[in-house]
Amino acid sequence: MRTEDFEFHLPAEQIAQRPAPRGSSRLLVLEGPPSDRHQSVDRLPRLLRQGDLLVLNNTRVIRARLFARRVGSGGEIELLLSEKLRPKHWTALARPAKRLRAGVELLLEGGLRARIERPATQGLCELSFDREIEGLLESVGHIPLPPYLGRAEEPEDAERYQTVYAREPGAIAAPTAGLHFSRDLLSALTAAGIATTEITLHVGIGTFRPVSADHIDDHHMHTERYALDPGACETINRARAEGRRIVAVGTTVVRALESAVSKGGGRLQPGEAATDLFIRPGFRFEVVDALFTNFHLPRSTLLMLVCAFAGTERVLAAYQEAAREGYRFYSYGDAMLLERSGRSRG
Repeated sequence: MRTEDFEFHLPAEQIAQRPAPRGSSRLLVLEGPPSDRHQSVDRLPRLLRQGDLLVLNNTRVIRARLFARRVGSGGEIELLLSEKLRPKHWTALARPAKRLRAGVELLLEGGLRARIERPATQGLCELSFDREIEGLLESVGHIPLPPYLGRAEEPEDAERYQTVYAREPGAIAAPTAGLHFSRDLLSALTAAGIATTEITLHVGIGTFRPVSADHIDDHHMHTERYALDPGACETINRARAEGRRIVAVGTTVVRALESAVSKGGGRLQPGEAATDLFIRPGFRFEVVDALFTNFHLPRSTLLMLVCAFAGTERVLAAYQEAAREGYRFYSYGDAMLLERSGRSRG
């Protein structure tokens, strides 16, 4: 398939600039009669089924956005940390990346210094810091808001660009489907007989980097790390054996579970691993039965995953409907609830 097959038009005013209160966003339900399609997130306890297992991603966003100046010229550089390679050494997306040759030195906030060790390739460079930085990010780092927002961070973002169940630091972007859940909504789901469990996938550039190739099969996903603990594996494996639906909260949960089951020979096994799994139309899903997710950017791997899950024509038609109906899109926007294409609706 061609990347342009996943294009759609969205008026700029429908890109959500700020979040609605948790649980209050609109929800497009792709299954069921058209009269019931337009709901709100707070109705999830009634829309899901008793016995469903909701799987959450408990990664926590780090302050991975850094601002620097080139030593000598004073030119401004923006960095988005991507992956820690070894002590003090990281990969990062740099903007602008031109002229960032090996040996260039950078001065950051708080007197932190860095050196370019490997020049940028497609914007991604390797750099070394003069000290360990994890403990400094809260003071010198900034919230890595998506660039399409086109605004500086605001005090509210510190709380709203994290899920209420965020625990494991390591993500450089939020698992945005989870931003809709308040503690009250999670309690209401439990009261309705809908179980929850947590896994971890640290969102990296593999999730949000755009597809630049003309054909989607030519796109290479960057790896992201995930972890499943024994309790989560036991809970999910038992639900599958009992025929209960596995409902993923977000595309990152889908990638983690489908990666893990392929490594485990058809059964989830606890442990940590890395995945570069690129889910696109034609993919065979083994674990996830239903998906709660936001509306994603055109030509993105996230949109391709959703199309693989529920059918390209159906998903793109639903996106067009959502745009006509005034839904808010992207990280701080509204949500969809979908069931896997071809799954029995029983």
